[in-house]
Amino acid sequence: RRSILLVAALAAVLLLLGYFLGWYFFDNGWAGLIIALVIWAVMNLVAYFQGGAMILSLSGAKKIGPNDHPRLWNVVEEMKIASGLEKMPEVYIIDDQAMNAFATGRSPKHAAVTVTSGLLQKMNRDELQGVVAHEISHIQNRDVLLMTLCSVLLGTIVILAWYGSRVMLYSSGGRRSGSGGGGNGAAVVMIIALLLAILAPIFAQLIYFAISRKREYLADASGALYTRYPEGLASALEKIADSTVGLKSANQAFAPMYIANPFRKEGHSAADLTSTHPPIRERIRILRSMAGGASFDDYNKAFQKVSNSQRSVI
Repeated sequence: RRSILLVAALAAVLLLLGYFLGWYFFDNGWAGLIIALVIWAVMNLVAYFQGGAMILSLSGAKKIGPNDHPRLWNVVEEMKIASGLEKMPEVYIIDDQAMNAFATGRSPKHAAVTVTSGLLQKMNRDELQGVVAHEISHIQNRDVLLMTLCSVLLGTIVILAWYGSRVMLYSSGGRRSGSGGGGNGAAVVMIIALLLAILAPIFAQLIYFAISRKREYLADASGALYTRYPEGLASALEKIADSTVGLKSANQAFAPMYIANPFRKEGHSAADLTSTHPPIRERIRILRSMAGGASFDDYNKAFQKVSNSQRSVI
């Protein structure tokens, strides 16, 4: 429910921006709304059908079979069964010494799990199982599709805001200033449109980061449920947190897809508003505070204990 509310807020930012840009450039807010929705629809179609392939290609991931890396394949197969996924995800490896992983795919029937070679080398079986369970949960919970939708919404907002603000600042003001009228009403519309063009991408990115953090908590909880061993994921996250090796193939646009933020800075809190992930140390403490349990209720209680809060995280 919280994720739905955040997505609705992100969509509202897009519609509001499109409406006022439409008023400014066309004297018609509905025209702006239609243009914003058309741009979003086109980008969404491309992302829906080609997004996963694009991410895998840009990351340099290579597809493997059951005989190429039996341990990884068997762990993915085990977690596929534990999660109840209807189809075995494709398995990919990135030749990179950094420790990280991500999942892609628009649906459980079209999904893939990708891990780095560094993660495979440095994780024991329990830790690898925890990482894979986390990624499988992203697939089962439809997080990949959700974050694709949100990233396209964010991208559409950024495109509209960038072009709209440039035209307003570096031209004669488009249709409104050249129409010879409007007076105070035109000035008010211009100010609102310009402020939205400047502030909308900032608000949209904050909402996007909030959605991403929510889904990471849920994936940790689901991963613990699938393995029935929260310590496996906690230990894996600890190794990832302690690593000083950067992920060479990381792309800022796809940072929320990884199990840990590939651009995090050690010594800086990852819980602030500008982070795609919850603080990794907090995630570890929550998993280790589950007191041998593995249910969502156990995870919520552990979260409340670690955060000294009564609110539920999932």
